[in-house]
Amino acid sequence: MLKGRPMNAFTLNRRAIMLSAVAGVSSMLIPSLGGSGSANAQAAPPVTANAGHYRFRVGEISATVLSDGVIGGPPRVYASDAPEAELQEVLRQVFLPTDHMTLNLNTLLIETGGRRILIEAGAGKTMGPNGGRIFDNLAAIGLDPTDIDAIIISHTHPDHVGNLRTADGGKTFPRATVFVPKADWDFFVRTDPDLSYMPVPEEFRLRFAANIKNSLAPVMNDIELYEAGAEIVPGLTTIVASGHTPGMATFLVHSGSDQLLLTADLAYHPVVNVDNPWLPGPDRGKETALSSRRRIFDRAAAERMPVLGFHYPFPGLGRMLKTDGGYAWVPANWQF
Repeated sequence: MLKGRPMNAFTLNRRAIMLSAVAGVSSMLIPSLGGSGSANAQAAPPVTANAGHYRFRVGEISATVLSDGVIGGPPRVYASDAPEAELQEVLRQVFLPTDHMTLNLNTLLIETGGRRILIEAGAGKTMGPNGGRIFDNLAAIGLDPTDIDAIIISHTHPDHVGNLRTADGGKTFPRATVFVPKADWDFFVRTDPDLSYMPVPEEFRLRFAANIKNSLAPVMNDIELYEAGAEIVPGLTTIVASGHTPGMATFLVHSGSDQLLLTADLAYHPVVNVDNPWLPGPDRGKETALSSRRRIFDRAAAERMPVLGFHYPFPGLGRMLKTDGGYAWVPANWQF
């Protein structure tokens, strides 16, 4: 603990922002690492896009964050109980737009026991034109959809299942078994769900519900329903996290003494749902979701474990820090 002026939430948030900036500056140094410094050195090829994959390890498990792109919407959707003036000021303070919040789509590929397992399928084009990038990012690491053995879904919202269906209605991942929470399947697929709780226009709700069923239709015969709390494969345990949806799970990837917590949609963006405790509007049961959020964030902070946020700024890795007023998000330093 530093002596002197107490570390408040603002100080912690500023530290998190500084860490993000350091990571960004570090990534800008990559071209210099390959140069020889001689006059005969070849010019680097033109850069057409930033990297959309990020590799690391959890013990003996190889892990890769694969971006499926971005989605987004009005900040109010993701911070439903925020006072408007305060929300606007918070966004301005961290140099974010006040009229649109961008959310990343950070799927995770783990390779363990001779199997390649994708955690979340991503959105595809179900929630806007900027999804569906996972296939380019798989190709960038030498893989394609036929290489995926299993796909494990935290909950059945379109941004988590949209890539399961090809443009012509076929199976995108032809060999993969798809694991889906049973309570979500019962609510979103076996019935016509009441989505009136979502703070979006009715037309969006209808399209949202239809996209869930359409995305899952090609894999109906390859679905394995699970109850959160089970270990689906060795090294991957599901954690009960209901509230956002009836059956949402979060995940713990573990190998030896190393572990990684995936928080799914417990929070959308760390600025509005971690550093500030505002409630996501799409949570079906806000009190239940709040209880899940606190329980799992408390564990992450107490155990000081690495965390992957599905919608956090790419690559979505960092840690939860407990503060007097709640939590602060500390992005991980970039690793080459």
